[in-house]
Amino acid sequence: MGVYIGIDVGGSTTKIVGFDEKGKIFDPMIVRATDPITSIYGAFGKFTSENGLVLSEIAKVAVTGVGSSYIKEAIYGLDCEVVGEFPSVGRGGLYLSGLDDAVVVSMGTGTAFIHAGRGKYEYLGGTGVGGGTMMGLAKKMLDVDDVDNINKLAESGSLDMVDLRVTDITKMTLMPDMPQDFTAANFGKLDDLVTREDLALGIINMIFETVGMMAVFAARACGLRDIVLTGNMTTVTGAKRVFGSLSGLFDLNFVIPEQAQFATAVGAALGQLKDKQ
Repeated sequence: MGVYIGIDVGGSTTKIVGFDEKGKIFDPMIVRATDPITSIYGAFGKFTSENGLVLSEIAKVAVTGVGSSYIKEAIYGLDCEVVGEFPSVGRGGLYLSGLDDAVVVSMGTGTAFIHAGRGKYEYLGGTGVGGGTMMGLAKKMLDVDDVDNINKLAESGSLDMVDLRVTDITKMTLMPDMPQDFTAANFGKLDDLVTREDLALGIINMIFETVGMMAVFAARACGLRDIVLTGNMTTVTGAKRVFGSLSGLFDLNFVIPEQAQFATAVGAALGQLKDKQ
């Protein structure tokens, strides 16, 4: 059995996944570490151990992501290659969503937009608004720097004393089907009595609305309706709500596939497997 492994070394986490020669996927895993080399070897050791793999069964290892530049030699002597992050994002997003042509959004520390389809992967641009923004603002405003704790706070929050809504500034219908609670200005109605829970939800809402609108512009520019969302931020409270609202308003199809946070690692592994086939 030949196993093709993909490792995505991000700014805060490392994801790993593998495929056998027939295209069967192994359960992906995620590890956190303080430096890229530690996280790479930690992820590799955990993955091979829990899947009962020995080194002789591994055909190739593909490493991608911002931390891949730290790889200077083969991992445990295996055939190892550093591959492009954006093609990996696009390939993985299409595979997980089952789509053939889409704008794939990678929501990690920052956010990248890729047009993926017909074997081509075009980087459309990006924004510094992403998971790093959430963590930085939460640490400064809430004294919280753990994603799970931010999620818990946001689940009990309300936007009523945080965001300025369309209904707050006009009774006019600005466009058909626009809900009156559509955001006019993130943090534009910040009240003195706002709670930590409200602030947590406001931070998350601002990030998702910013990313979502940029995805809308990217999809329209490419003449597409399908937008695939990937990366760690897809697991954060409020993602489905915000993107679901944008789907209805702009007649676009926002998709958060199963295992979306592993899309880049999936794409890296698949690229090696397809080259072999």
